[in-house]
Amino acid sequence: MTVRFESGRICLDLAAEPLDHTRDLDVFLRATGLVPAATPLRALDTAWVVRFRELRDCVGELVHSQLDGRRADRALERLNALAAASAPPAPRAVRTETGGLVRALSDVPDCRALLAAVARDAVDLLTDPDARALLRRCEGDDCRRCYLDTSRGRRRRWCSSEACGNRERVARHRAARRANATV
Repeated sequence: MTVRFESGRICLDLAAEPLDHTRDLDVFLRATGLVPAATPLRALDTAWVVRFRELRDCVGELVHSQLDGRRADRALERLNALAAASAPPAPRAVRTETGGLVRALSDVPDCRALLAAVARDAVDLLTDPDARALLRRCEGDDCRRCYLDTSRGRRRRWCSSEACGNRERVARHRAARRANATV
């Protein structure tokens, strides 16, 4: 799994992740900062992956329905139910052996709490008119990723300039070369 989080929100990052294995979910949870690196997730199993996929699909449905101007009431009900669960354990600062400070959680988070954290991020996004106004769908071929366009002038076109943007630039370059070759 390639870790590429450029959407501007954890819920949008989740909506773009395939989550094929427990390792994918573990990487996602740590890379987004929901779970600090040293926090054990001993209960992480395929049931967690199934539940996070469900939330991923729910968030994706709601975001795309917002962009398309349609309703997704079943997804909204499910999102609200997931957001209602208890929050993850509180973060705290702890000293390392060398005296530095690192972020830790006061207890090991469970699946419901982590789902709630991402669901609440989606609720915050979908209910904030300013954030919703920045919501965009990637213009890359065959890409369904969404992101918040915080660029100057609000002219961002791709979820990632390095991935989708580069593919489009390469395709334009090849098309121009073919056109010049036939002239």
